[in-house]
Amino acid sequence: MATPEVLIELHANTQRKKLWGILLRKERWGLSWRGRLLVAGLLVSAAFVFLLGIYPFLAVTNRANADVLVVEGWVHEYAIRAGVKEFNQGTYQRVFTTGGPVVGIGGYVNDYNTSASVGADLLKRAGLPGESVQMVPSKVSGRDRTYSAALALKEWLRDHNMSVRAINVLTEEAHARRTRLLFQKAFGNEVIIGIISVPSPDYDAKHWWRYSEGVREVLGETIAYIYAKFFFVKAGAERTKEG
Repeated sequence: MATPEVLIELHANTQRKKLWGILLRKERWGLSWRGRLLVAGLLVSAAFVFLLGIYPFLAVTNRANADVLVVEGWVHEYAIRAGVKEFNQGTYQRVFTTGGPVVGIGGYVNDYNTSASVGADLLKRAGLPGESVQMVPSKVSGRDRTYSAALALKEWLRDHNMSVRAINVLTEEAHARRTRLLFQKAFGNEVIIGIISVPSPDYDAKHWWRYSEGVREVLGETIAYIYAKFFFVKAGAERTKEG
């Protein structure tokens, strides 16, 4: 005869299963109200740290001791003006502009329809002498544009027998950390990559989440940096080169 304990166990097993064992009910652990409060507090703290820390992390400025300045050609005129000021106040010998086909023309047409060419013209109009400015266009449009622009510069320097130990790259706001990362991937450890981030005058960087432009910039660059840091494959970018 079954003992009471066995009968209780059989009854419990029967209660856990329905529809001939197709459905099974199991006990599970759940959060108490204290646990929910703890999780909510951790989420609020993480959001607070993200809001305050992500922009300074992305919009990094860390100059190298370099006599070569690189200005990404797609930047707006406020960054162009900052590039002129940087060149005049530093000990730079040359300034290079980089970038691929201008957005909206459907791909590479010629060197003069690239952001490298546009940036070079803007620098000259802003007061830099023409002999100090050299455009280095890339033929790649679409994905991996920053890396392809850096690779084009590396090849130009090599083809012109110009050896550099360090360069400073000037770009806009939250794009800076990703720019430095991709330039370093292109140049390798032989060249020190410095970076200069120019803040946008259109919103307060300390409170970027209050502005639609700031939200688009920071969230977009956060995603793009994660991709560049953890998922970017150099061989894939090099295969997209044209000519």
